[in-house]
Amino acid sequence: MRSQATKADEFRRLHDRKDVLVLPNAWDVPSARVFEDEGFPAVATSSAGMLVSLGYPDGEEIPVEELVSAIAKMARVLWVPLSADVVGGFGDTPEGVARSVKVFIGAGAVGINIEDFVHAAKKLLPVEKQVARLKALVKLRESLKVPFVINARTDALRFGAGDEDSKLEEAIRRAEAYRDLGADCVYPMGLVDAASISRFAKALDFPFNVMVRKGLPSVPELKRLGVARVSFGPSASYATMGLLRRASREVREKGTYGSLVDGAITFDELNALAVPRKTGQA
Repeated sequence: MRSQATKADEFRRLHDRKDVLVLPNAWDVPSARVFEDEGFPAVATSSAGMLVSLGYPDGEEIPVEELVSAIAKMARVLWVPLSADVVGGFGDTPEGVARSVKVFIGAGAVGINIEDFVHAAKKLLPVEKQVARLKALVKLRESLKVPFVINARTDALRFGAGDEDSKLEEAIRRAEAYRDLGADCVYPMGLVDAASISRFAKALDFPFNVMVRKGLPSVPELKRLGVARVSFGPSASYATMGLLRRASREVREKGTYGSLVDGAITFDELNALAVPRKTGQA
């Protein structure tokens, strides 16, 4: 398998804004391998999808060791780079966050996504506190042989004060702060409409991530608007659970199996998803 540092360099280059990085979010080994097999140049984890699949709600209720183990299993089978959603960093201090992230990188991740709000309280962290955490991560990155990518997420559009315009201004203010201290990409969670995306792009002039949601412009339009990266978020988990629900209802209500068998993969194809790739995409 390729070295982790090689994967990290490759993942960093994918943020050069020459094209939009479409980043699918997986929640387990087979979903990660399906995305890789379909030709995506990198895969990320979905905090919501992954944590729920392990029996925990989204947030930091999961023991960090369980999350690290799940990430390590995904990294083991992937040829392409893997970025890990580390929620808020699993630490009460900047140093604690850096220690936790070091373990995630040790598990094979070459990028992280870190949030600036508290799940339990549904409140934004003071920007100064998030800046301190990100500075600790930049310092950690400088000490490691893996130049991991830091995607700094802000939830100002969800939990900021004031009207929608004020929330967008706060998202821009926070994103500028995260950019200036050394993040590689910023992520204004909830940015969907073209006008706001364009405004954000012009204010930042920096790689930023948007997430697939209803109403999000197409990938070609996102490129025109200045987006560097578009992630699936939990949408693939939603779609998969929706399929299972429809299939279950079909069997229960009609006694037929079309949703289970039409378009399904085979046993051999499923089994192969647990085997690490030996080469890149054909």
